[in-house]
Amino acid sequence: MSIEFSVILFQILRIAVPYVLTSVGATFSERGGVVNLALEGLMLSGAFAAAVGQTWTGSAIGGIAAALLCGLGVSLFFAFMTVTLKADQIVAGIATNILVMGATRLGLSLFFGSANISGRIAGIDTPSLFLDPLFLCAVFSVVAGHLLLYKTPYGLRLRATGESAETADSAGISVVAMRYSGVLVSGALAALGGAFLVFQQHSFTDNMSAGRGFMALAAMIIGKWTPVGAALASLMFAAGESMEIWFQTGLIPSQLVQSLPYVITLVVLAGFAGKTAAPKDAGVPFDNTRRSE
Repeated sequence: MSIEFSVILFQILRIAVPYVLTSVGATFSERGGVVNLALEGLMLSGAFAAAVGQTWTGSAIGGIAAALLCGLGVSLFFAFMTVTLKADQIVAGIATNILVMGATRLGLSLFFGSANISGRIAGIDTPSLFLDPLFLCAVFSVVAGHLLLYKTPYGLRLRATGESAETADSAGISVVAMRYSGVLVSGALAALGGAFLVFQQHSFTDNMSAGRGFMALAAMIIGKWTPVGAALASLMFAAGESMEIWFQTGLIPSQLVQSLPYVITLVVLAGFAGKTAAPKDAGVPFDNTRRSE
């Protein structure tokens, strides 16, 4: 393996980590029947919390813990709106993203005295990406996610809820519990993806998720709502982002280079249109009062 190829491979794997974590988490949310358009906000909240947590505690573990707590808190809010209040899931997701963007911008001013960037944080100091605990979490999430969804009673119940909530409810499965659990898993993993971004860049910047949440959602769709498929699609998007870095030579307009990952996303999604099928009840609020009528 040449040195140049190994550098490119390492770069792709590093870029893929937040995509993998977030897209695998999205799989759980949508398999339970909740379309999670709040992934962008979940990543952003996790990134900000990780920066604040490490700044306050002086520890990367403190930053990761803060990211998880914040991700779970935001996803709980999103689940309350969509599952309990039965709000439109698309509207609720967009509203959550806008709320988090505003809250993190305010938080930057309050905690770091800047509207754009935090102070420098240490991140996770490891000699290799393969020893980074968040990289290992991304790998583990794919394996554990597959086993949990397809080899356990919980996974069967979650998938049944996403396919037909009414049938699952008739079988004694708590649709509300399943949907809450799927959204919370999604929030925790997306927040870890945000924490990885902050630790790699050693600071939090305003809106630093930069569309990665939406691209992770696209990766999940291309991956046919499976953890392994979502991870493979994430690697493809990471390769596209890596190409953006390598093509910044001045020969190609910078605007075109920067749009490359998004163009790849649109082209691939267009190619998969009509070839993938979402869980049948994804995006459909469940009204458990109908059963008692």
